[in-house]
Amino acid sequence: MRPRQQITELFSTFLQFEADRFDRWIADARLRRRMQQLEQTKQVPTSEQFWALYWYKHWQVANLGMDESQVRMKAENPHQQARLHLAAYLQEPCYWAAQQTVRKFTDLHYRLADCFQIAVAEVPVVLKGYNPERGASLKTYAGMAFSSVLRDALRQRQVVDLSTGWSLLRRTSKKRLLEALHQAGLAETTIAPYRLAWICFNQLYVPAAPGERLPKPDPAFWDAVAQLYNQERHQLVPPGPAVQAATIERWLTQMANWVRSYLYPAVGSLNMPKFSEEATEVQDTLADPTSDSLLTELIEAEESDDRSRQQAKLNQTLTTALSQLDSQSQDILRLYYQQGKTQQQIMQEMAISQASVSRRLSKAREKLLTALVQWGQSLNIAPTPALIKDMSTALDEWLNARYQMNGTAPST
Repeated sequence: MRPRQQITELFSTFLQFEADRFDRWIADARLRRRMQQLEQTKQVPTSEQFWALYWYKHWQVANLGMDESQVRMKAENPHQQARLHLAAYLQEPCYWAAQQTVRKFTDLHYRLADCFQIAVAEVPVVLKGYNPERGASLKTYAGMAFSSVLRDALRQRQVVDLSTGWSLLRRTSKKRLLEALHQAGLAETTIAPYRLAWICFNQLYVPAAPGERLPKPDPAFWDAVAQLYNQERHQLVPPGPAVQAATIERWLTQMANWVRSYLYPAVGSLNMPKFSEEATEVQDTLADPTSDSLLTELIEAEESDDRSRQQAKLNQTLTTALSQLDSQSQDILRLYYQQGKTQQQIMQEMAISQASVSRRLSKAREKLLTALVQWGQSLNIAPTPALIKDMSTALDEWLNARYQMNGTAPST
């Protein structure tokens, strides 16, 4: 894959696949124009990290204290368009996370392009978990986060893909069911009978013995669910009419489809025509950000120089600790973080036991984490359990950036 170099290109182009392989970068006209205007009008030195933090701050303003439905209602907010710039910026870590996942999951039913689309849909989740105060860059953190959310999403997807609608309803929590019904646009008065039907379904759709497979619902089963629903409908306000088995089956089938759509919505495109406006595209309505406050704040922040110095010291501390590891431990780290190999694969390549691989990997990370904690103590930072957990995450981010992103082993 050809890496992007120019700032404008980094924040305005999207990856295009051809036959499950990288084909080229596609520019979004609106995003490109906005970046060019900002670079021309702001007479300040710019860098990739600067603009990543700039757009992240805009995204934070747009999403602070709002749930998903409110975020969608604010889609025309200028700050909200930062998400599109950040989605463009994070294309590379998303691609590498997808490629690494495909390589690790030998029985995966999804192709590279599929995994990429699943991962890129999780950009809001990645952004929500990012904390620039921890010192890691957004791209480094995203490389770790995409791998994690993609693995979780794939495991859940493969369970759902192999599940019937009835099994899916059986596994769904009440909270997720209600979220799916709200997303489907149902009113509260309509949701209540659907919810009761689901409760009645779950009471009856259970195995007769532990471990026994659930059968496909038959007419007698739907009659039983309808009978239970009619007995319990007095809980509703108003109770509503009695229903037939066919109605119950139709409701449950609809709910299964809504839950599936809620869990895994289709990934849209910026170039998708707007509803009832085939002559325009979604991207044609994106507004330009007009506020200078965040940019000025970033430029004039007094702590930026100090943060850069501390980050340089941290990098030197970990580099020194890494160089003091024995050569075999360094080789294991390189194979694990740079080449994305599993412990089983490392064992075969290095001709040592898997227990030795696991032990050396843990010991190496422990030594690096110790160096990280000692660095924090030099700044009068007490190593609390929560902080050590954060430092462990930061260490993984640093190792990924050190090995995986540049594709070369660190110099010692």
